[in-house]
Amino acid sequence: MMVPLSIIVAAIVIAGALFMVNRGDSPQVANDKNVPTKDSGASANMKPVSADDHILGNPNAEIVIVEYSDTECPFCKRFHETMHQVIDEYGKDGKVAWVYRHFPLAQLHPKAAKEAEATECAFDQGGNTAFWSYTDRLYEITPSNNGLDLDQLPVIAGEVGLDVVEFERCLDDGDNKKKVQDQLADAFASGGRGTPHNIMIVGDERIEIPGAQPFSAIKAAIDAVLEEDTGTEDSTE
Repeated sequence: MMVPLSIIVAAIVIAGALFMVNRGDSPQVANDKNVPTKDSGASANMKPVSADDHILGNPNAEIVIVEYSDTECPFCKRFHETMHQVIDEYGKDGKVAWVYRHFPLAQLHPKAAKEAEATECAFDQGGNTAFWSYTDRLYEITPSNNGLDLDQLPVIAGEVGLDVVEFERCLDDGDNKKKVQDQLADAFASGGRGTPHNIMIVGDERIEIPGAQPFSAIKAAIDAVLEEDTGTEDSTE
């Protein structure tokens, strides 16, 4: 199914405008772009989603949102909550999946790369369940903007039921440094210039949704795709 980009763009722009009116301020995004754009070629370089990814929701969902995120980015902290809202609403029906990838911007947040490694150390011990539990807790307690005390990383590990000694060994030895660096390179290759950098995959189409768009905008985009799909199915009956 090919969904017209104009439908998705219009849905997000309208929802984003309503958000601005209701909030009385401009949307907080990580860069100066807040309008979704059809990939100019960069997202074609994005590593394909696979079983190696951290996926929340149905891996075969009609809509997959790949988020490249920085744990010390305040916009990412807010968007993390937004994506949980998305999964709460659409994930249980298998319509939407969320893929989380690392995009630590060292020049802004020197601690973010080590925090990303910490989430992967959690994964090494407990798989995706531990990864998501650890990542959720990290976003919950960090004040953002490089404000988290890194001594909290093993504390979080204990809170989510990990072996703290093994966790600290993993982190100290840099077991996942290359994994995080590879995802950072993938983020840049896919066109990422600010965080969060989001790409919505619908069939063969990839649509960039830059910045921490509000839930209303993401919901509008999802609904536009699902309604278009329903209309296409009806027309073929």
